[in-house]
Amino acid sequence: MEGGLKGLNTIVFMSFMASPWLATAQDENAALRNGNKHYRQGQYDKALPEYEKAIQQNPRNTIAQYNMGNARFRTNNYNEAQKAYDEAIASGSDKSLKERSYYNKGVTLSKQKKLQESIDAWKNALKLDPTDEDARFNLQKALNELKKQQQPRQQKQQQKQQPKKQPQQRQQNKLDKRKIEQYLKSLQQKEQEVQRKIQQNRARSITQPDKDW
Repeated sequence: MEGGLKGLNTIVFMSFMASPWLATAQDENAALRNGNKHYRQGQYDKALPEYEKAIQQNPRNTIAQYNMGNARFRTNNYNEAQKAYDEAIASGSDKSLKERSYYNKGVTLSKQKKLQESIDAWKNALKLDPTDEDARFNLQKALNELKKQQQPRQQKQQQKQQPKKQPQQRQQNKLDKRKIEQYLKSLQQKEQEVQRKIQQNRARSITQPDKDW
């Protein structure tokens, strides 16, 4: 599943909430402000140390953690981006920011071919915001992809199980055939016995003298 980037007004499958989260004037510090400035200019390598500085000043700065995740994603450092989103999710109380973190975490996980984990992330995003159509669309696509991946595995398992059943089936067929042969042989013996008795009775009736009246 390919991932694209999403700005605030673009909706594309596997889109990414690319814009940095802007803090209020009261919460925003100089490092975070500088990081956002570099980010908007596409200078992600310069934005990263500024976000790191902001997090050092306040380890629970969820805005800096979220924006750090976006900057790391932009530099294709998906594993570290995922960690940044996890930090924003764990320490954040803002529902909207947490939902965005789950959403972008899902995109990041999909880039790492972690399909089941991306599904879990989008499910969590939808729990926080059931109206997020991007998350719903991505989740459905991921579930369809997971189903496709599971089908060949199920077919292989069935193919492996079939040869195990064949010897048992052949053995059962042999047993059934043997029973039938024994039954036919038994019928033949009974028929021979009946014929033998009939012949004995005929021979006895011929040799026996007529009754003396």
